Amino acid sequence: MKNLLLWVWLCISVFLSFSSKAVDCSTDTTGLCTPTIEEIIDEVITETIEFENGGITTTTTTETTTTTTTVTNEESGNILDSDNDFVTSSKDGEMNIDWGGQGSASMRSGSYCNNLGTDKCAEITGSGNSTSTMGVDGMGTTFIQTVDISELNIKYGGEVKYSIEVDKQDPQDSVYMHISGKDGSSDVFSGTDILSASGTASGFQVYENTFDFGGNLTTIIVEVGGRDIGISVGVLFDSVSINVFYNTISTIITQSITSVEMFIALNTDAPEDVINVVENIFDSNEPIQTDDGLSFEPIAFDEPTYETVEIEIAEIEVLEIEVDVAEIEMEIEAELETTIEETVEEVEVVEDIEEPEQQQEEVQQEETDKENELEVKETEKEEPKQIADKEEEQEEPQQEKKVSSKEKAAKKILKKIDDKKKYDSVSQTKTLIVMQVLGNSKSFFEDQQQLNDTLGFFTDNSLPDTIINDNDLASYFLFVGSDGLMNEIIESQWQN
Repeated sequence: MKNLLLWVWLCISVFLSFSSKAVDCSTDTTGLCTPTIEEIIDEVITETIEFENGGITTTTTTETTTTTTTVTNEESGNILDSDNDFVTSSKDGEMNIDWGGQGSASMRSGSYCNNLGTDKCAEITGSGNSTSTMGVDGMGTTFIQTVDISELNIKYGGEVKYSIEVDKQDPQDSVYMHISGKDGSSDVFSGTDILSASGTASGFQVYENTFDFGGNLTTIIVEVGGRDIGISVGVLFDSVSINVFYNTISTIITQSITSVEMFIALNTDAPEDVINVVENIFDSNEPIQTDDGLSFEPIAFDEPTYETVEIEIAEIEVLEIEVDVAEIEMEIEAELETTIEETVEEVEVVEDIEEPEQQQEEVQQEETDKENELEVKETEKEEPKQIADKEEEQEEPQQEKKVSSKEKAAKKILKKIDDKKKYDSVSQTKTLIVMQVLGNSKSFFEDQQQLNDTLGFFTDNSLPDTIINDNDLASYFLFVGSDGLMNEIIESQWQN
């Protein structure tokens, strides 16, 4: 840390976060969409670390772009209500004034309107049978108008809902409702409902329905028509309302940039144990950027188990055996080379020895052979028990070697534990497991038997608060018994 180099490390990470609901509304959608709020967060984190002579400067810059898309269902209100400024009073749906259209018609009021109220109402009186302006067959009379709704800025579809009150006293008459929608001069949707066909004794009814549409909508065309057979009063209608429900999609993009700079001073004169503590903190924890600043979270480590430690020891034992075999093979090769060299040297020396010396060597060889024969005879006289003892003595080193290899592997595992981390929970657990493996005490980690409570040991009775009842009998035995025992001790000493 004394010879620090100045360098910069640049790390850029991008994280995308999505809401649980995705926007499923667009210009191609027909009908109403489900109201939804979708939030997409693009976060770019740039971290710059500068190592200087005096310390470490870490600058974390977070650039966040939040895109919030909101889908809502808006409502126009009754566009045939003149108070909402879409139509004038002459085109109001309360039918105080004739809208104009095809065929004959009358505007009625008072009791003539029957169930429609005492105010004014419209009557279909035409008995003709032709096609209306909007293409509906069997028409004798129509009331028609076009409503401009471009100010609503409808772009993502929706639905048009109508309502109309009808009183048809003659079952042979007929009445229908037709609504068309346009985007400028382009057709968007068109729908016709036969409210009450000829031959139906409907009487007074309130009719409602909706027509779905997609994309842009700027104009609504309304046509109420029918036919009067002329037997009695024609079809009467009143209180015509049209409400447009439409989707709106709003997107708001917000950007924010935050920069946090942290300086860590390096104290090169600090004691070694202090430096070790600081290094251990950074080795075992990961710095995390939070809303409150920089924080540390422990790095997750896999806890050692009896099985993993046992496997690790076995792997080290195998490696040790392979190393030992290799060393033995090298030793055998070296001994063979040495033996061959010594043999060659002996042969050369023997060729140079004079004959008397050879005879003397033969005499010595004969004496050696006799000694070997005596040793063989002594060996044959040994009892079977002694032979068995020798065999056991030969087996013991092999067992000791096996245990030694496991101990050697265990020591290697313990040596691999960093001195700075040997007192943390993971290292302590691993050390304990290594000792259990050496002691073959796997049952130590098995689930312990659950101890059952003694029946009747606990009671449901409640003790009174702030009151401790004295037990006079217990007090008597406690204090009187103690006093008597003390007196006996004193008297025994006095008598002695």
